[in-house]
Amino acid sequence: MIGKTLSSDMLKIRRKGLWLLAIIAPVGLLAMQALNFGLRYDYFVRQYGEELWGALLENVSMFVPVSLLLGCTLVSSLVANVEHHMSSWKQLLALPVSRHAVFAAKFLVCVILLAFSCVLLAAGTVCFGLVFGFDPAQVPVAALMKLSFLPFLASWPVLALMLWLCLSFRNQALPITLGVVLSIGSLFSMSLSEWFPVNWPMAAYAGAQPELFVGLGIAAGLVVLALGMLHFDRKDVA
Repeated sequence: MIGKTLSSDMLKIRRKGLWLLAIIAPVGLLAMQALNFGLRYDYFVRQYGEELWGALLENVSMFVPVSLLLGCTLVSSLVANVEHHMSSWKQLLALPVSRHAVFAAKFLVCVILLAFSCVLLAAGTVCFGLVFGFDPAQVPVAALMKLSFLPFLASWPVLALMLWLCLSFRNQALPITLGVVLSIGSLFSMSLSEWFPVNWPMAAYAGAQPELFVGLGIAAGLVVLALGMLHFDRKDVA
């Protein structure tokens, strides 16, 4: 049931700009680093020597959490607005498919889009380093995979919460405002405990126990997803 609903949702998001958003996010992040390295390349060489790959990952990692949280907000809003703008909730929920399957399918659409962005970030980072003349034999594959995917898994609670709010409110002002506040707040929250959920994406990459925060992110995300399903099952969203 979820498979058919997911296939339908994937068709609905065609020409809605979501795939473009998934591409723009990692490209924009790397373009910012291209400017950074282009202007300060000599500094990075003096500061990091042969460890330019590490310098690149360090600089990219500072912007991954805020990009992910903002991505969770925008993707959730755009996925929800496919139904809100078409006023198609009555038709959708009249079909022989459970509301749980509808909610779960939309969550999976968001996961697919954001995972696609993570893949592009990993591939784009490698291309970035090669273009700037970094040693191809020293590509830090493990660290690159860790940076590209572990923060994403740790951000699942925010993704599930944003989708829940975006599906519940036709007016997206509240969910988007909350998502933007969380995203910007993540830039200044590192002074707080790493147990603060907004810090989990960074802790999943640079923390002392990254696997713990990945597990927490997935578990908490599924809990929020289950709560969202229960609420969505009882709410009149027509």
